[in-house]
Amino acid sequence: MSQPLRSLSRGLATAAKGDHGAAGAGTWRLLTFVLALPSVALCTLNSWLHAGHHERPKFIPYHHLRIRTKPYSWGDGNHTLFHNPHVNPLPTGYEHP
Repeated sequence: MSQPLRSLSRGLATAAKGDHGAAGAGTWRLLTFVLALPSVALCTLNSWLHAGHHERPKFIPYHHLRIRTKPYSWGDGNHTLFHNPHVNPLPTGYEHP
């Protein structure tokens, strides 16, 4: 029984000899340095150049938004867990003008 397993393991070990897979690795290395890294750099630059202070939209009290059926378990019960007073309005409107 050990003879068939031994021949199978030798066959798999000899298949990995030589230059098996080097062409694929070279292609992925080239794609990484020529395509992926410059793309990440361009996206980072675009994000950095367009980052700025934007005016928040006018608050319109739609009845179907910001429905509170029961208070939150933290704080005063009206603010979400990651509440940002400059961006997230309460049901009655923004906190700071």
